[in-house]
Amino acid sequence: MTEPRKPELRIVGGHPALDLVNTVAPRVPGGGAHLEYLESPADLLAWALRIGVVDEASAEAVSAAWQAQPATAGQALRAALDIRESAYTVLSGSGDDIGAALDRLALRWAAAAARSSLVAGGGQVRLVVGTDPALSIPDRLAHAAVELLRTVDAAHLKACPLDEGGCGWLFLDQSRNGSRRWCAMADCGAQAKARKLTARRRASRATSVTP
Repeated sequence: MTEPRKPELRIVGGHPALDLVNTVAPRVPGGGAHLEYLESPADLLAWALRIGVVDEASAEAVSAAWQAQPATAGQALRAALDIRESAYTVLSGSGDDIGAALDRLALRWAAAAARSSLVAGGGQVRLVVGTDPALSIPDRLAHAAVELLRTVDAAHLKACPLDEGGCGWLFLDQSRNGSRRWCAMADCGAQAKARKLTARRRASRATSVTP
């Protein structure tokens, strides 16, 4: 008997760090039963390529490094998941361990900085994060998470409403009037509308048959 296929992971966060946070569905404070999209290093590599954390050439280098040193693949996955959960704790403000989460992120960021380099070219100096292929994905994710935490406007950071049937995913609301409520109107928003419509119809039928 084969396991049911996972639904395709939607990319709705508006920032790589938020897309990382949203690799668990539903995203519920405190954990609980959920669907995990990053179950293996292969999942992590495919996801990182999809959202642009690595390009094709970098993905090939990562794959080669992991094949040469299989232990580093597991190390990279564990680091990415640690960054994910630490970032979610801080961004959601859930729990009493925000300070501990920031400390973990700081350690990941410091390690990433130690493996980064400054490169001159074209009259400019640019920062290159992830120079070690084996750990380039978590290094770039740590950098992205810290960048988001430093610059995010809290007014634009929203969560798909769990109490209304949403998935709890985080996203940046870049709509003109700041009215976006759902991670995706075509998904969670449409499902919530359908549930409300069904509930109204049931209530209407119950009223019509009341003696």
